[in-house]
Amino acid sequence: MKNYLFLVLILSMGISPAAGQQVLELTLKEAVDYAVENNPSTKNARLEVLIYKATIKETTSRGLPQINGSYNLDYNPKIPVVFLPNQPPFGDPSIPSDVIPARFGVSYSSGLGVNISQMIFDGSFFVGLRAAKTLLELTNKDVQKAENDVIEQVKKAYFGVLVNQQRIRLALANLSRLDTLLKETKALNEAGFVEKIDVSRVQVQRNNTYTQVQRSQTALEISQGLLKLQMGLPLEYEIFLKDSLQDLKLSKEFLGLLAEESGSRIELEQVATQINLAQLDLKNNLSQYMPKIDFQGNARRSGAGNELERVFNGNNWFGSSLIGVSLSVPIFDGFSKASRIQKNRVQLNQLENQRTFLRESLKSELYMAKANLRNDLQVLTVQEENLQLAKEVFEIARIKYSEGVGSNLEVVEADASLIAAEINYLGALYDGLISKVNLEKALGILKADITN
Repeated sequence: MKNYLFLVLILSMGISPAAGQQVLELTLKEAVDYAVENNPSTKNARLEVLIYKATIKETTSRGLPQINGSYNLDYNPKIPVVFLPNQPPFGDPSIPSDVIPARFGVSYSSGLGVNISQMIFDGSFFVGLRAAKTLLELTNKDVQKAENDVIEQVKKAYFGVLVNQQRIRLALANLSRLDTLLKETKALNEAGFVEKIDVSRVQVQRNNTYTQVQRSQTALEISQGLLKLQMGLPLEYEIFLKDSLQDLKLSKEFLGLLAEESGSRIELEQVATQINLAQLDLKNNLSQYMPKIDFQGNARRSGAGNELERVFNGNNWFGSSLIGVSLSVPIFDGFSKASRIQKNRVQLNQLENQRTFLRESLKSELYMAKANLRNDLQVLTVQEENLQLAKEVFEIARIKYSEGVGSNLEVVEADASLIAAEINYLGALYDGLISKVNLEKALGILKADITN
C-alpha cells in the first residue's frame, strides 16, 4: 500500500524519487526540440555538413594559384668527375687514356626560388566543383532525414511514457477500489453475512491488481529510459511530462490526417540528389577526354663558392626565370575512362530503378498507414464504449452487492472486466497514437507538437 501511494505522490508532483537528481519538465515539442539538437544521429549529421563544406573549399582551391617557395644549401664533399674525350683540339697527348677526367662544380651551392602554377582549363575541375556542392546538398538532406527519424522515435517514446503513466494511475485506482472492497468483504465475513471464499476471491483479485501495478511501474521506467535515450538525455536526469493523454484531440485530428494527400518525402529527394551526383560523375569521366592547360612560372637565384662564407657573397649569386604554358592531351589510357563511363551509366540505371521502387513503396506505405489508422480509430471507439459499459456494470454489481441482492462473485467478475477494458482501451489508444505518427511520416508532415 505504501509503495503505490508513494508512486501516486511522485506522479502528481512530478519530482524525482532520488535525492540529488535533476528533473526536466518537458512538453512533447520541447522533448523533440531537445532530441533534434542532442541526439547523436542528428549531431553527427550536422558535423558531416561541416566536413563537406570543407570539401568544397578543398575542391575550389585547385582552381586558385598554387605558389611554392624553395631554398637549398648543398655541400659536395667530393665534386663529381665528368669525362671528356681525349681528342684534338682539346686532347692532352701526355695522358695515355682516351678520356680526360675533369671536375666541374664547387664545394658549396645554394638557391632560392618561387614556383607559380595556375590552372587555365580543366573540365574535371568545374564538374568536381558542382559535384561537391551537390554532395553538400545531399548531406543537408541527410540531416533532415536524421531529424525526421528522431522526431518519429521521440514521439513514439513520449506517447509510450504517457500511456504507461495512465496505466499506473488506473491500476492504482483499481487497487484502491479493491482494497475498499476487500475491507468491506472481510467485515461482512466477520459478521457472518458472506463466506470465507468471498474474501479469498477478492484477495486474489487484489493481488493480481497489485502485480499489475508493479508491472506498469517497470514498463514506465523502461519507457522513460527509452525516451531519454532517443532524446540524447543523460540517464541520470529524471523527466516529467507536462502533456497528458487528455491533451490529445484524437478523432478530429486523426480524421483530418486521413483526408490529407501525400506531400514531399525526403527519401525521394535523397535519391534524386544521388542521381544528380551520378550524372556529374559521368560528366567528370567524359571531361577526361578533353585537354588540360596550365600556366607555369618560376623565378630563382643561385649562388656557389668553394668556401662556405663565399656562398652568401652577392657577387656569386645569379638570377633565372621561366614562364610557360603546358598543354596535356589524353591519347590512350587502356580504355580506363571508357570503363568508368560504362560503370556510371549502369549506376544511373540502378538509381532510376531505386527511385521507381521507392515511389511505389511510399505509396504503399501511405495506403497502409491510413488503413491502420482507420482500423485503430474503429477499435478505439469500440474499446472506449466497452470501458464505459464495464464501469456501469461494475457500479451496478457493487450497488447490488452492498444492498444484499447481488453476489460477491459478480463484483469480482465485473472488476476484472473493468480492468481488462481499461487495459484494452489504453492499448487501443497507444496503437492509435503510433498509427498517427506513422501516417504523419508517410505524409511527410512529421510535427513536434500534439494537437497541430
